[in-house]
Formats: sequence, C-alpha cells, structure tokens
Amino acid sequence: MQLRYLTFSDRGEALATRLAAGLGGTVSRCGRPLSLAAWTQAAFAQAQGLVFVGAAGIAVRAIAPYLRSKTADPAVVVVDECGQFAVPILSGHLGGANDLARALAAVCGAVPVLTTATDVRGVFAVDEWAKGQNCWIANPERIKTISAAVLAGRTVRVYSPWPIEGLPPAGVEETQDTAECDIRLALGPSDSPCLSLVPRILTLGIGCRRGTAQAALEGSFQTLLAQSGVHPRAISAAASIDRKEREPGLLAFCRAHGWSCRFYSAAQLAALPGEFTPSEFVQSVTGVDNVCERSAVCASGGGLYWRKCAGNGVTLALAQAPYTPNWRWQREDVS
Repeated sequence: MQLRYLTFSDRGEALATRLAAGLGGTVSRCGRPLSLAAWTQAAFAQAQGLVFVGAAGIAVRAIAPYLRSKTADPAVVVVDECGQFAVPILSGHLGGANDLARALAAVCGAVPVLTTATDVRGVFAVDEWAKGQNCWIANPERIKTISAAVLAGRTVRVYSPWPIEGLPPAGVEETQDTAECDIRLALGPSDSPCLSLVPRILTLGIGCRRGTAQAALEGSFQTLLAQSGVHPRAISAAASIDRKEREPGLLAFCRAHGWSCRFYSAAQLAALPGEFTPSEFVQSVTGVDNVCERSAVCASGGGLYWRKCAGNGVTLALAQAPYTPNWRWQREDVS
C-alpha cells in the first residue's frame, strides 16, 4: 500500500518517521511546503493510504471536500502524536483502513480503534471478504443490506461456481441456487438483486496489425464482451507478443482500462503447451501460430477461458488465472 503521512509537530514527525520505517511511505510536515488542503488533495489522488498524525478533527475537515465513494476513496487513519491510538476514519474495509490501523498499531504499540459494526461485533464483513477474494463489487449499495442482515442474525446465502475453501462463518451459508442467493460470485454481470462480486482473474490476450488505433481495439473489445458475457472488471491485465510492445494504440488501450500489459517472445509463446486456434498468416508474420490465446494463457498462469475473437485486424482472447476463494475475511497478518 502506498502511504503518505502528514504531521503537525516535532513529536508527530518523529512518530511518522518511525511508522514509515516500518510500513513504508513518505512523511510530510503541514505547511512545508504544502498547506493542509493542498497536501490532502494530492495524497487523495495519488496514495492508497493517508495517515494523519494528529487530531481526528483536523483530518475529517481536511478530507471532506475530496470524498467520492467507498469504492474509490483511499484508506484514511488518524494516529495521535503520542502513538496511543490508531483510528480508521475512511474506507475501513474496501480501502483497507482497518488493516492499516492494525498495522500502524503493531509498529508503535497503539490500540487500533475500529468502529465498523461488523468488526465490533466480530461478524462476517462482506466488503472485506470481497476484497480478500480479489473481487470488484458491481453494486456496492447492496453491502449495507448484507451487513444489516448478518448483524440482525439472519442468514445470507452465497453462490460461487468455484468451490470455497473452509467453512462458512456464522450467519452465512453456501447455495447453488442463483435465484435464491444474496451474494453471487461470477465473471459476468448480474440482473438479480443480489450483491454481485466479480473476481478479477481474467487476462486479455491481444493480437493486432501494426498501427492499429486505440478505437479499433476498443470496438473489438466490446464485441468480445458481448460474445463472452464477461464483465470488463473481471479483466485485470493484458498480454501480447513483444513485437507489439511499442504499439501506441495498444498501449493507450491498456492504459485506458488500467491494465498492465506483459509481452512475450514468439519462442516463449510457441513453447506453451495446449490447444490453440492456429493461423498460417500469423505464423508467417510473427513466428508463432497464435498470439492472443497463447499470450493470455502465458500471462494468466491458468487456462483458456474464451477463444480467439477476430475482426478488423484485431484478435482477442481471455484466459483465467487459477482461483480458489476461501472463507477467511479478516487478515491474520497485518505486518
């Protein structure tokens, strides 16, 4: 987690320096040179975690203008300058502020002060669980419905096409009935009123002609999504052959979706075992019979999920990384 610390006194700066030595991150002093507002604005946009070493009221007023949503806001934790308490005040679960508070407390001997109801009661926290399972939450407004049910002592039902390791926690049970579930893990969109969790476990393999524009890649991508039924958030990375690592359109396309892109040589792709859709033309140009399927599988470390989708000089394919969700929702190691 990329951390930034803001301090207001010599004592606070010394504590922040100690915390940064243990957990990483950069330490700043308010007003040197940035004002409170300027520092907060920059940190909100660039960091994953903000740590105010000082009064909680200062932190609350500072972050208020920049709040967006629980799915987008970074973790914010306040630590008093004596290092007695670490208080998460924003994004406790999805942003990781609760875990960050525990980690900060472990470094300086503070007490982590958690106020989220599920943590206080020690019951299943679905948003924290979703984060631990590498899932994107399609409809986060449903989180409060699930949490309210668990806190009220009602049972919530979870559907997953992947076997979930371990035993469900109290108040949770597994079901194979997608019509009756309250929480659903799936790679595609859901029209049901359940909380929809999308595992981010797919890699997009890309083949394209030289000079292919970003718009052409985007058009082919939308076709792939329509054919495969995959939610775009299920894709976490892209891959291609090393001949394409300087293609402006491909690189811009990946940046627009927030994907890293890995590139492989023809020899690496050709050495990959498995059945792939061959093309004599691709073989003659690149030295390997298929780029999109092979690169997707190579990068994912798993198996082919959706075979080649071709059109307008673009080929796309999807591969799925190995995935085994588990029922743990609280981190056991916060160091």
